[in-house]
Amino acid sequence: MNRILLGILCGILFGAIDASMVIFGKSPDKSTTMILQAFFSRFALGILAANVTFRLHPMVSGALVGLLISLPDAIAMKSYAGILGTGLVFGALTGLAVKVWIT
Repeated sequence: MNRILLGILCGILFGAIDASMVIFGKSPDKSTTMILQAFFSRFALGILAANVTFRLHPMVSGALVGLLISLPDAIAMKSYAGILGTGLVFGALTGLAVKVWIT
């Protein structure tokens, strides 16, 4: 499996998980815009975390990408722990998937 396909699959999976967290969570704003924002933020995270190449362990580079992609959303919504936490975890899991299935 190549990195782009793995990134798309991870992005769809993590985007669906994050969108479902918005739908079924305690968030007062469950609008279509919020759900799409959550999905596409994690979709971008999956694609970028799978395809970035730093001189670091893939889990660390994935977590770094997850942090950087999640930071603007966390600042805009003033929800730091939840958004940054899932960004770090999903990025690290994407890096782990790269380590297991690509390298």
